[in-house]
Amino acid sequence: MEESDAHRLLRRASWISFWTGVVMFAIKAGAWWATRSSAILGDAAESVVHVAAVGFVVYSLRLSQKPPDESHPYGHAKVAFFSAGFEGALICIAALFIIWSAIAQWIAGEGPQHLGGGMVLVALALAINGGLGWWLLATGRRHRSLILEANGRHVLTDAWTSIGVIGGLALTLATGWMGFDPLCAILVALNILWSGVRLMWCSANGLMDRADPAVQAALVARLDRATSAKGVTWHQLRHRHLGEGHWVDFHLVFPDSTTVRDAHETATAIEDEIRDELGSATVVTSHLEPIDDHVRIHGHPPGEGPPLAQAEGHRPD
Repeated sequence: MEESDAHRLLRRASWISFWTGVVMFAIKAGAWWATRSSAILGDAAESVVHVAAVGFVVYSLRLSQKPPDESHPYGHAKVAFFSAGFEGALICIAALFIIWSAIAQWIAGEGPQHLGGGMVLVALALAINGGLGWWLLATGRRHRSLILEANGRHVLTDAWTSIGVIGGLALTLATGWMGFDPLCAILVALNILWSGVRLMWCSANGLMDRADPAVQAALVARLDRATSAKGVTWHQLRHRHLGEGHWVDFHLVFPDSTTVRDAHETATAIEDEIRDELGSATVVTSHLEPIDDHVRIHGHPPGEGPPLAQAEGHRPD
C-alpha cells in the first residue's frame, strides 16, 4: 500500500471511530433515560469522552502527516504523544465523574428501573464497540500509528465498561439489591482510570524520548550484523519514537584509507538495513569517522566520550 493510501486509511479509520462514538452516545443516553442507572450514565459519559478524544485524534492525524517546515524541521509526528496524553486525561476525568455520580446515587438510595431494555441497548453498544476497537487497534499496529492504537485501546476500554455495566444490571435484576448498580459503576470507573493513566504514561515516555528496550535490542543486533559484514564498527547509537516511526542515529568507524565515496556507499547500505528493521517511516542518520585519526580529531578513541552520548551505544573492539 502506498504511503498516501495508508494515510487516507488512517484518516478514514479516525472518522469511522468518531461517528461510531456519536452513535454509541445516542444509544447509551437512551438507555440511561429509560433506566436512570448510574452504571449506564458512566458508560454514556465514557462515550462523550470518546467523541471529544477522537475529534483531537482526527486533528492529530492530519497534523502528524504534514511534512517538515521552517518552524518544525523535524516534522510534526510527535503530536501523537500529545494526542495519547489528551485522550488519557479525558478518560481519567470520565472515570472520576462516574465514581462521583455512583456514590451520589448510592447515598441517595436511588435505584435503576426498566433494566431489561437498558441491558439490550448496552449489549448492542458493546457489540459495535468491541468490533470497532479491535479493528482500530489492528489498523494502528499494522501502520505503526500510535494515535490510532491509543484510540483503539480507548474504544476497547469502552467495551469493557459496557461488559461491567451489563454484569451490574444483571446482578441487580437477579437479586433486587440496588447497591449492585453503583458498586459496578465504581469498579468500572477504576478500570477506566487505570487505562487513562497508562495512556498518559505512554505519552510522557514518548515526549521524554524514553528508549524502548525491544527497539534497542533489535537495533544493536542489526547493527552488529550489518557492520560486521561491511568490516566497520559503530558506536553512539541513539533512537527516539516519533509516534508513527523512529529516528535513529549512530556513528560508523572506517579505516583511514577508505574513500569518502566508499564510506558513503557503505553507510547508505547500513542505513537501509536499519530502515528495513523498523519500517519505512524510520529516519536514519549516520556519522562517518576515521578509526586511526579519531583521537586527534575528537580527543578520545572511538566508543569513548561523554557518558550521556554513550548511554545507548555499543563500543567497537
